[in-house]
Amino acid sequence: MDSLGGYIVQALRRAALGLLAFLPFIGTAAAEPALWVAKSGNATIYLFGTVHLLKPDADWRAAKIKTAFDSSSTLWLELDDAAKGGLDEKLLWKYGKDPAHPLSTKLTPAERQKLRAAAAKAGIPPVAFESLRPWLAALQLGKAPMMAAGYNPEMGVDRQLLADAKVADKPVMGLETTEQQMRFFADLPPQVELTLLTQTLDHGAEGAAQLDQLAGAWLAGDVDALNTLLKQEDMAVSDRRLRKLLLGDRNKAWAERLGSLAKDGGTHFVAVGAAHLTGADSLQNFLQQRGFKVTRL
Repeated sequence: MDSLGGYIVQALRRAALGLLAFLPFIGTAAAEPALWVAKSGNATIYLFGTVHLLKPDADWRAAKIKTAFDSSSTLWLELDDAAKGGLDEKLLWKYGKDPAHPLSTKLTPAERQKLRAAAAKAGIPPVAFESLRPWLAALQLGKAPMMAAGYNPEMGVDRQLLADAKVADKPVMGLETTEQQMRFFADLPPQVELTLLTQTLDHGAEGAAQLDQLAGAWLAGDVDALNTLLKQEDMAVSDRRLRKLLLGDRNKAWAERLGSLAKDGGTHFVAVGAAHLTGADSLQNFLQQRGFKVTRL
């Protein structure tokens, strides 16, 4: 596996931790995912890392998380249209489908065979992939083993928080649009996009086991372990650029938008993929650069 391809596949496997909102091992009584508070002026912002797929028996609602959520006047999620549910069909056609160039024509005979096998294992007719661009086919196939292992997007933390906000009549704001998130993959160079699919065909089945590890660290609030699992020790320059695109640049933009809350004041609960709250390019660090005092609770 080339270095760039390896990084993209890792990005796919940890999509549940926040690299794409489209898209864990649970069962300890002492569950207490990490939570931070950022303060500036009269503004208080709680920062909570989420996973976008969970098993039904996941119990992540530590007392401090409930207290922070209940005291907040607004819930912020990654997507501004999270409340709508589903994917916009027009955007899906614009960025995720290419019926004029069937997917099978972009693959070698060996890769086509792997695609058929992966589709059969996922219970999806291979013909259903023909109109898809490689990146979307990769996401579909990469998610299937996780769902087969019991992970459910309907049980994702962001979905649960959204439901809580509706019950509490709490306003929901978003940091990005669906179109922005789709373009993170749709704008990849063609060969890189194809690599995403071929490496998923080779290694996608490993995703559920890796998600078990990631989710276990998340559930325990072990940020160091989570960061280690997410980190690529031997990143090439191109890999660092991809991480910058998917994490660093987005975190910086989010910090700029959230930074405006310092003027408005109030208490806000911000829930984004847990990967955004790890590493040197974390959302917390960018908020600190904007004058916020950030403390882990």
